[in-house]
Amino acid sequence: MQNKNKSPILDPAVLRRIRRRQVRNWVILITLVLLVIGAVSLISSFGRTSTITALSLPCYAHQDVTVFQDGVLYYDGASIHFVNAGGGIEWSYPVGDGASFSVSDTHLIIWAGSQLFIVDAKGRPSYNQSMEDPIQFARIGARYAVVVTGDDLSPVLYIKDLQGAQIDLEDEDFEGMLMLDCGFYGTNDEYMWTLAYDVYNPEITTVMNTFQVGQMNTGVVNISDHLAYKVLYANNKLNVFTTQQMYIYDYKGVQDVNNTMLVYGWKYLDHYVPERGSANMLLAPTSQTNSVLAISELRVISDTIDRRYTLPSNCVGAAIQNGRIFAFAPNAMYSGNVNSQRFYAYDLPLPDDRTVSSFIGLTNNGYAIVTSNNEVYSVTLPR
Repeated sequence: MQNKNKSPILDPAVLRRIRRRQVRNWVILITLVLLVIGAVSLISSFGRTSTITALSLPCYAHQDVTVFQDGVLYYDGASIHFVNAGGGIEWSYPVGDGASFSVSDTHLIIWAGSQLFIVDAKGRPSYNQSMEDPIQFARIGARYAVVVTGDDLSPVLYIKDLQGAQIDLEDEDFEGMLMLDCGFYGTNDEYMWTLAYDVYNPEITTVMNTFQVGQMNTGVVNISDHLAYKVLYANNKLNVFTTQQMYIYDYKGVQDVNNTMLVYGWKYLDHYVPERGSANMLLAPTSQTNSVLAISELRVISDTIDRRYTLPSNCVGAAIQNGRIFAFAPNAMYSGNVNSQRFYAYDLPLPDDRTVSSFIGLTNNGYAIVTSNNEVYSVTLPR
């Protein structure tokens, strides 16, 4: 009896035709997939490169060029000018000879000798008076300003509001100290930190003091053996960078001993604090940031990541913003996501075949500020 389940025997020629048809179909499918991938890559690449432009700014690299909001500030020896990223001067404020300045997100504070100026983002002054002694330096926050006067080893700190009214005076706590830096922190900048070097201590000792503005001292921290050079307030913590470690403290200066991080051989470059999530801090090898910048590696640290990146070529500077890393080589800009090791390269269209010699910073509205020798340019960032 015939077995009905038995497969029929096909002619060998028929089998060969079927196989050839299957192979041809697979080749067509693979070719179509590759063409689609290539087209998407080409369109994506064209979209990225077509957005990069460079504009010359009406200032020079030696004029204390500083990124501020959507443009830059610069000082020409007589006035401070604000230039938007498109190259237009929006306002100027006369300050005379020998001036220096520092900025916050919304204000700048200017000093020349003993003269002090507080100016808002529109160039409107809220304070213009002379202090009793020459000013070493000053810093400004959202609500207050701190002015450091006096001799180098006998600094006096005046804390003022943005209209110049005196809130506090610290004139005894820093005898024998070289004041390195100051800043404000907290939800409404209601706290202040200071960083000073104890010159009479035989060991390398940096002292960090914390204050509640106008009320009381909240903490004193002695950081021994290694020089502290950067204090960053992020994630409701004070992150203090030394040449060896990154220490973390609460608002009263109490150390979080479980979260000390080794950063020996790395130097802080930049940071970005998102609306949600932990701050990303960008570092580069210390040996690659001394004198002539030749950065080939980067490192990003936060509460959740500690990741290292290799750049396509040596760069003169780098920054981090919105979860993206931007690095600048003499002839190219590199862009990459913090969660990826891939960098995209973009030609920098500076005129007359100029090359980038230094990187100043990123504006709030999508521009990088770079220099080519003494010339200053704004360069659009890729979207």
